[in-house]
Amino acid sequence: MATYISIVITSYNRAQYLPAAIESVLTQTYSNFDLLIWDDGSTDGSVEIARRYAQEDQRIQVVTARHQGLAPALKAAVAATKGTYLGWVDSDDTLDPTALAETTAVLDAQPNIGLVYTDYQIIDETGNVKGVGTRCQIPYSKERLLVDFMTFHFRLIRRSVYDRVRGINSSFERAEDYDLCLRISEVTEIQHIKRFLYCYRQHADNVTKNQLEQIRWAYKASTEALQRRGLNDRYKIDLEIASKFVLRKKS
Repeated sequence: MATYISIVITSYNRAQYLPAAIESVLTQTYSNFDLLIWDDGSTDGSVEIARRYAQEDQRIQVVTARHQGLAPALKAAVAATKGTYLGWVDSDDTLDPTALAETTAVLDAQPNIGLVYTDYQIIDETGNVKGVGTRCQIPYSKERLLVDFMTFHFRLIRRSVYDRVRGINSSFERAEDYDLCLRISEVTEIQHIKRFLYCYRQHADNVTKNQLEQIRWAYKASTEALQRRGLNDRYKIDLEIASKFVLRKKS
C-alpha cells in the first residue's frame, strides 16, 4: 500500500499566487496524499480561493485562524495532519508533478533517511524560470549545514523524525525551516535528489523584505546547533553581512 503523505500550505495574503501552489500539489503523479491549507488571517480573498478548491477535491482541508506568523502557523498546521511523511509548499511557490513520487521513493526504500530534499529553480512573478537555485548546488554535509542552508526546497520528512526533534520551533520569527533542518540533521541521515522538483518564486514581497532579520535568525539557528553538537568550545560562527555596488550599462 502506498505511503500516506500530508502536504501543508500556509497562506497569508497570497491570493495572487495561491492557485498555482494548490494546483501544483493536486497534479502530482503520486496521489495518496492530503493537502491542508492553513490560512493565517488573510484579508485578500485567499480563504475563498482555498475553499473553492476544497469543494472540488476531497483531499483538501482548509483551516482559518487568526494571524500568528509563519512559524506558529506552520507548526499548528503540521500538528493537524496525519501523514506518515510530511512536507510543505510555500503559498507563492510550486511543485514539479513528480516531486512527491520521487521523494517518497527515497524514504520508502531507505529507512535510515529521515529527510530528502530536491533541487529548485527560481521563477518570477509570472512563472518564468529565471535560473537555478544557488543553495541546492552546495553539496550536503551535516557540518556544512551549520553555515550553508542547502536543504532548501522541496523537503519530505518522516513524521517520526519530525516528532523526535519536536518539530518547528514557533519562537523563531524567521529561519524556522533552517533551524528544523539543523536539528533533524543531528538525529538522522539526509539525502539530496539532484533534480529540479520545486520552483521558488521571487517577487517584491520576498526579495527585499526583512532580509537582515532573516540573516539574524539564521545565525541564531546555526549558533544554537553548534552548542547542541558540543562544538562551541572549539569553534565559533562569525556573522559577516556585506553589500556592494555594481555599475551596469543601461539596456
